[in-house]
Amino acid sequence: MDYRAPMAHDQSEVDALLPLQQAEFHILLALCADDRHGYGIIQDVDARTNGALRLSPGTLYRTIQRLLEQGLIEEPRKPATRDGRDDPRRRYYRITPLGTAVARAETQRLADLVKLAKHVRRDAESS
Repeated sequence: MDYRAPMAHDQSEVDALLPLQQAEFHILLALCADDRHGYGIIQDVDARTNGALRLSPGTLYRTIQRLLEQGLIEEPRKPATRDGRDDPRRRYYRITPLGTAVARAETQRLADLVKLAKHVRRDAESS
């Protein structure tokens, strides 16, 4: 998920932040591979969900503010750009080790929910 080595976090600290809102989870996923600016996050989420989730700028920046306050993302001092050019008007965001731990925990929580739903459905179909 993330190329950065995660730091150990207290499980209760991670659990206290779950469940994530849909926008929070997708923003963290967008930042797992690379630092991104707001419009880049919107584009990544749109592409990753095949247009099923379209973040408005208002939703994006309110959610980013909350993730910053929770310590799940940060603004790096020097943004990483692929082409070596930087637009000083753009604010870049990076997932933190805590953000990585929370994204992994949410991924596991969702996988467990899907597993449970499949089991319940199978039981209902067989009765």
